[in-house]
Parts: sequence; C-alpha cells; structure tokens
Amino acid sequence: MIPELFFAELPDDGAIAPMILPAPHFLLYSEASGGRKIGRGSFGRWRFVLESVDGDETFEASDIEPETLGERLELLAVVRGLEALHQPSRVTLVTQSKYVSRGVRNSLPDWRENGWQWERFGRLVPVKNYDLWQRVDQALQYHSLECRAWRFDAASGGEENSDAPAAPAYQHLRNRRRKGLQSLGAAGQRVGRQREQAVAAGV
Repeated sequence: MIPELFFAELPDDGAIAPMILPAPHFLLYSEASGGRKIGRGSFGRWRFVLESVDGDETFEASDIEPETLGERLELLAVVRGLEALHQPSRVTLVTQSKYVSRGVRNSLPDWRENGWQWERFGRLVPVKNYDLWQRVDQALQYHSLECRAWRFDAASGGEENSDAPAAPAYQHLRNRRRKGLQSLGAAGQRVGRQREQAVAAGV
C-alpha cells in the first residue's frame, strides 16, 4: 500500500520532512443479482456501497451487465468498488459471496505466483475470471484489503453470528439488509433467500 504523504516543517533547522498519515478506512459492501432476460439474452446487476467507518462519507453505485451472472457478477461488484477509491485506503470488504471471500482470503497469492493458473486433474488451467482477479490484485498495490463474510437470512430479516460493532457504517448496512435488498428489487430478494446462512464475521 502506498501511504499518503504530507510535508511538515521541522522546528530546529527548517528542513522539510515527509509526515505519513494513516490511510482512510472504508467499508465496502458488495452484492449482485441476476437471471433477468433481455430478449434472448440475460443480464445481471451489481451494486456496491463504500462508506467510511465513521459514517461521514458514503458512495454507492450499481449497473447492469449483459450476459454476466453468478460468480463473475459478484466479483465485478468488488472490482468496481475498489476502483472507485481515489486514494490509498484500508478497505474492509463485506460480502455474502463464498467465491469472493475464499479467493481474497486464501487463493489470490497462489494464483498470482502461478501466473493465474491452477492445477486441475494434473494439468494447469486458467483461473476462472482471472481478468477480474488481476484487477483486484492491481488494486491491492494501493489498498489494503480485509474480507468479512456476512450471514443474512433475507427471508426472516435476521442475522447470525454477526458481532460487528454498532459503527454508523455497519448500522447503515444492517438496515439495508433488513429491508431485504429492496434496492435491487425482486431479483435481489430472490438471491438473498437463496444465499441464507452464508458465513458471518464482524470487523
């Protein structure tokens, strides 16, 4: 991670020296839904929310992607969120996607070292969605990333094993989850019901 540098004047000899300030801390929440059709094709929707942990700054975006569904759509939401940051930052990613959380936590260093290939049935094959994983890896040259999975039962509106602090950012996300992904519409609600009991942890 590249720290943000400011310059301060030293009182003894007037020399200018860099002063390193801590990187801002953002919570990145990502989600995706899919399965709708446009004519003979289909599209999925990704969405992310970026919020500073003190709740002072919030940014969110969403869009649809033709012919993009499932794990690729989940990963794309994370990529868009990381690429929306304009300065080196500490990022806590909150996701319901096991695919994303396992890749970030366990697999990314090995994929990078092996040239974005992995061994399958005794031979090396390209990593699935390696182009998006490379963009995540590129973002990590500037940001530090920690991944937390979120367990949410969209049908009942409840959460399990979530010991996240009641910071404004987390409260903001909890409120959104309790509404059953209304911002994503009916498709998002269906996805939420299908993914109940995902792994959960707090910051």
